Amino acid sequence: MATAAELVQPRLYDIKDAAKLCGIGRSMAFEEIRLGRLRTVRIGRRRLVPLQYIDDYVALLMSESEASD
Repeated sequence: MATAAELVQPRLYDIKDAAKLCGIGRSMAFEEIRLGRLRTVRIGRRRLVPLQYIDDYVALLMSESEASD
């Protein structure tokens, strides 16, 4: 049986894990960040991607896909 801590989904992801969630590679994630399409937050020296920003990025991709159809 899973504990409560195991059921809680992280709210912040490092770039590698955010890229994996988006289905893209790490290099592509950094390119999308550079272009301002995938937003991040900084905590100290770390750059992290909130789950909401991952959802926003996926929504952006979906709207671009629909617009090109």
